Amino acid sequence: MSALSALPFLKPVHLRSPRSSPGGQRRHTLPASEFRCLSPEDAVSVFEIEREAFISVSGDCPLHLDEIRHFLNLCPELSLGWFEEGRLVAFIIGSLWDQERLSQAALTLHKPQGSAVHIHVLAVHRTVRQQGKGSILMWRYLQYLRCLPFARRALLMCEPFLVPFYQKCGFQALGPCQVTVGELAFVEMQHSVRGHAFMRRNSGC
Repeated sequence: MSALSALPFLKPVHLRSPRSSPGGQRRHTLPASEFRCLSPEDAVSVFEIEREAFISVSGDCPLHLDEIRHFLNLCPELSLGWFEEGRLVAFIIGSLWDQERLSQAALTLHKPQGSAVHIHVLAVHRTVRQQGKGSILMWRYLQYLRCLPFARRALLMCEPFLVPFYQKCGFQALGPCQVTVGELAFVEMQHSVRGHAFMRRNSGC
């Protein structure tokens, strides 16, 4: 069973009441809003959102389609998708890392014995941007990480203009990242998820 399914804060935010058909029978409807782990079957939807979000800005994507499938096969429990009426509108993909700072190898590797969660990408569908969904999704993701006994911190790298966004999410800048992609340079950021024993005891984790 996925660890996500056991966590109360990852249950659907709101479920629409079943509607009645003309014959009086109730028919099921999809949840209005739902958070769940991604699966390899979601890879194409993930890539479509990511491609539109990143290529127009930087000319490339953090993860290509085969890399998305790679991580969703290896560690789907470190991903989180936000679905509205069955349609993916935002997502995070992560993997485990076993060193203090990110290196070039962190772009493609999942280290099962690691205690740092490398957040590869967060992206929101263009039709629902400027609604605070990125911040909400990150908050829920960090709450989830606090319930994983092996997770001690979250790491990510971002372009300098995104630093204020991640600082508002509670991340601290560690300085320039060792990783480069073409001519792009990044800031490495960290968020501690340890020291939340009280939260773990009282959140069903």
